[in-house]
Amino acid sequence: MKQTAAIILIIAVILLSVSCSKSDPSTGGGSGITFSCAGISPKFSTDIQPILTTVCSINSNCHAAGSINTGGPFTTHAEVFTKRSNIRGAILAGIMPQSGSLTQAQINAFICWIDSGAPNN
Repeated sequence: MKQTAAIILIIAVILLSVSCSKSDPSTGGGSGITFSCAGISPKFSTDIQPILTTVCSINSNCHAAGSINTGGPFTTHAEVFTKRSNIRGAILAGIMPQSGSLTQAQINAFICWIDSGAPNN
């Protein structure tokens, strides 16, 4: 009986370690969402701000001015810069945006902009 319990414990530990292994962050960290930064250098003013305006900060239930949503408003560079890690994780986990969706190009732009330091350019 003790031998069976030990074998089950060993198998459980092996399975747990395999399932918790890190994924390649350049492919979305195992979320199923992929991205590629090849050949793009997104800018806040021309690439990110339009996504914020049309998808993220559309009303106070999302991330518009006065938002009481968990992340708060995402209307300025400073607001987005402060929450960039959370935004990156939420996009890659597929939980943002809650309504609507992002195109692959928008995902690439947002993630690559954040990964390049989220400059105010």
